[in-house]
Amino acid sequence: MTAENVGVVRVSRCFDASPERVFDAWLAPATAGKWLFATPTGQSVRIEIDARLGGNFLIVERRNGEDVEHLGEYIEMDRPRRLAFALTVPKFSRLSTRVSIGIAPAEAGCELTLTHEGVLEAYATSTRAGWKDILDGLAASLDQG
Repeated sequence: MTAENVGVVRVSRCFDASPERVFDAWLAPATAGKWLFATPTGQSVRIEIDARLGGNFLIVERRNGEDVEHLGEYIEMDRPRRLAFALTVPKFSRLSTRVSIGIAPAEAGCELTLTHEGVLEAYATSTRAGWKDILDGLAASLDQG
């Protein structure tokens, strides 16, 4: 792999919720399965989250009868400002990438900026769209809660 085929994807979104609530939503197994790595036609079938520095997560979504695993390890935790994890989706690539989430207070809640490093350039557009959908799902989940 060369530097030319690896990129960075950034997505930002404002939330009408406190930074603490947004941060905690990434680590709560009971709610994360409703939005994290969820697709409109998929179904979360397994959610395991060991929410600590060095802890791991496994989120499995069934898509068209096939299970897609999302594996991660938490490498930074600074509640409620920053969360980072290594991410692997073995079905699509053995490549481990890094996802960093920065959360800053805003007038009506907070702003989240997600940075996904190590994305193959061929997947940058779909990765950006996927993260936007995931953050929309997070917003909907926070609105319901």
